Amino acid sequence: VTGVTASNKVYDGATTATLNVGSAALTGVVTGDTVSLSTAGVTGAFANKTIGTGQTVTVSGLTISGADSGNYSLTQPTTTANITAATLTVTGVTAGNKVYDGATPATLSTGSAALRGVASGDTVTLSTASAAGACADKAVATAKTVTVSGLTIAGADSGNYSLTQPTTTANITAATLTVTGITAGN
Repeated sequence: VTGVTASNKVYDGATTATLNVGSAALTGVVTGDTVSLSTAGVTGAFANKTIGTGQTVTVSGLTISGADSGNYSLTQPTTTANITAATLTVTGVTAGNKVYDGATPATLSTGSAALRGVASGDTVTLSTASAAGACADKAVATAKTVTVSGLTIAGADSGNYSLTQPTTTANITAATLTVTGITAGN
């Protein structure tokens, strides 16, 4: 069988492949013989679930019929496709409000940090040990964007994922100034 291709996919923890069989055709049929190809029950499976380029996809379920089909055996084809890393996001990270101090660092709270998008059964953990927050600028404002960096993932299946660092918001309030050196005359 020629003309069978598999679609690339984003990692989902499974080996299932989507096949394109619109151009599937038989080769090797003797001229004058009646043999037709059925793609009704076709399925595809990657060799493994992990990310990679040019992964082998095994095709099964193709059948032949027709008056002369008994004279032939059908070899199921293989094809290739890519599995790309799935993107994980992080929820539950917050930044504390602060009084203006002329700097952009923000204090983060990561106690409720959690990963979103991990496929069922996969082992992926989130490390917040190196988490850092930075306000967009040092100026006083309400709901100022705080960019988070330093979050990392680990675990047996972490190589199949990419991690998107989250953002959160915090307020920077005005610092209070006091005046010294003013005296009143008697």
